[in-house]
Amino acid sequence: MNVRKCWNYAAAYEASSVHFTMANKTLIISAPGKVILHGEHAVVHGKVALAVSLNLKTYLRLQPCPDQKVQLNLPNINVHLSWKPAALQFLQSAIDVTDVLTPKAPNQEQMDQLRRFAGIPEGSTDTESLSILCFLYLYGAISTRNGQMPNMDILIWSELPIGAGLGSSAAYCVCLATALLSASGAITWPVPQEYNSTRWSEDELELINKWAFQGEKLIHGNPSGVDNAVGTWGGILRYHAGKIVPLYRVPTLRILLTNTKVPRSTKVLVAGVKDKLNKLPSIIKPVLDSIDAISCECERVLAAIASSNAIDENYSILEELIDINQHHLNVIGVGHSSLDRLCQITATYGLHSKLTGAGGGGCGLTLLRPDTSHSVVEAATQALKDFGYDCWETVIGGSGVSLHSPFSLPKDIFQILCNAKNCQ
Repeated sequence: MNVRKCWNYAAAYEASSVHFTMANKTLIISAPGKVILHGEHAVVHGKVALAVSLNLKTYLRLQPCPDQKVQLNLPNINVHLSWKPAALQFLQSAIDVTDVLTPKAPNQEQMDQLRRFAGIPEGSTDTESLSILCFLYLYGAISTRNGQMPNMDILIWSELPIGAGLGSSAAYCVCLATALLSASGAITWPVPQEYNSTRWSEDELELINKWAFQGEKLIHGNPSGVDNAVGTWGGILRYHAGKIVPLYRVPTLRILLTNTKVPRSTKVLVAGVKDKLNKLPSIIKPVLDSIDAISCECERVLAAIASSNAIDENYSILEELIDINQHHLNVIGVGHSSLDRLCQITATYGLHSKLTGAGGGGCGLTLLRPDTSHSVVEAATQALKDFGYDCWETVIGGSGVSLHSPFSLPKDIFQILCNAKNCQ
């Protein structure tokens, strides 16, 4: 593909906010992953959890397909599919979404039809199968609302490791929902400044989030809605008793994110905590109450940092909260030797770490102060990599789903999205 042609800015973006037209636009969207800062597992028992956006993102590039086809390219998982619009005509009758403003999840009959069409056996839950089914449902439910089967070429590539509890599926759903809603004209398409990214109105973000949640239901069955909400709004969200509330006075924080690559079962870990609580309520309940208090105190400290109050003192409190919470998570049985090693290694460099998500392996985060030197981060990272862990220095608390001009993208992302092999 001709890079100059692919990223012709004048052709891709017009001078005013208009609905997407497939004839002349190449559009790029990103959505962040997520980590749980505090409150994992306790949230299952009615306590507060803080979920925060992660500056590792999923990117979607949408452009007209010159072959008059619908193409889906997911290079991370080696999915490259192409359909003629006529072959997808059945979606108009199979998916009975009459109002795009009122999203709903597919029923079992619709899922069976999608599986048969895609040649996916019943019961298949691999990432490739679920990603394809999610695309077909959202395309059918959103894009066919005007009685048309629009041709399009979609490429989705992610910086997020899959299956690590970092919200990769939600970022996928948020990107897809945003692209398809904009392509159909259900939401407007804001025009980004040449070297910046742009966001949607609050009402439009609500609609994006609702559709992304339907995709998450298809993939996970009964998700909380936290991951797609973080992918949509970004920042830090407070989750308590089923209610999701964004926090508006929050800073972005530097972290070192580490994937131990130790597999674990969230279902088994959640059941283990419940079992401990039932057996030893007078011991475990106070621990869960303390985790709840940690989340609430962290919320207060973050607001103070955002107001530039006593930065050093408040970072010291954040570090203490991380240490205490990690001990609590070990007490309730969701720690792992790989996570203990992470905490020990980073502690030798004066850093503070905790698990994030389900525990039992998986990922952990390490807080970095604004003045933590590059040499310290580099040394800690190398020590962790020596044990086979993957590490990323990144930030948390940034923006949610965004529309990008090509010139606002990092060079490596630009090259991936415009790689001729991926644009088929």
